[in-house]
Amino acid sequence: MTGYIFDLTIVALLIIGLTATLGVITNGIGEKFFGGKNKNEFVDQCAKFQTGWKAVGGKKK
Repeated sequence: MTGYIFDLTIVALLIIGLTATLGVITNGIGEKFFGGKNKNEFVDQCAKFQTGWKAVGGKKK
């Protein structure tokens, strides 16, 4: 019974890991080839929204 649970855990981790990895890879390929000229639309909007905010965290230089 312990062997069955161990095997089931390994298979579950492999399936979850493979799904997550393939999702990230597919998203990257989709953005690169089908993103058009608005690839950074959301990144640019966030940067514009955060202009003037005080920096929090990190080490002070």
